[in-house]
Amino acid sequence: MQSSTTTTTPSPSPSPLQSSVSSLQTSLHLLQTSIHTLHNGVQDFPRLSRVLETRRHFELSSEAHLVAAQAHVRADIQPEIERLLSAVERCVERMARREQSLIAQADLLAARLAGREGREGTESGEGVKVVRRTTTTTDEEQRVRREKMRLLRLRRDRVAYAVERLSLQAQQRERQLRRSMAVVG
Repeated sequence: MQSSTTTTTPSPSPSPLQSSVSSLQTSLHLLQTSIHTLHNGVQDFPRLSRVLETRRHFELSSEAHLVAAQAHVRADIQPEIERLLSAVERCVERMARREQSLIAQADLLAARLAGREGREGTESGEGVKVVRRTTTTTDEEQRVRREKMRLLRLRRDRVAYAVERLSLQAQQRERQLRRSMAVVG
């Protein structure tokens, strides 16, 4: 008997299992690469969601709402403007009457002064004493009258300034109202 030793040598063709293992390893590697790529792509999602989140930074209103708001403001301002204008007109009329009154009073005083001077010059020797006494009184009256006139002028200037200031404020409010109306139109 002959004994023969046969040894099995691995066959040059891979076994079906080995090809399956190799295919599985390739698939696993591909899957790991895909997971790594997805992780890198999804990593920034929280920041992107905050960036892309819609926020209303400015309150937007419709044109109809703006028109209604302007009409409401106009309705609130118009009576005040009319009140201020009527107050200014009354003040101007009062100042004009006061000015006329002061002019008439000054004319009357000037006429009285001229009448006194004319009478005093025609009187006799006793008139000289009267003239001197009246002149001092007249000087005193003139000083008082000048002081009153000075005070009245100051008062007139203050009132004129107040009227001018009120009219400027009324003009400014009218301009603002016109500007707001222009935005609507």
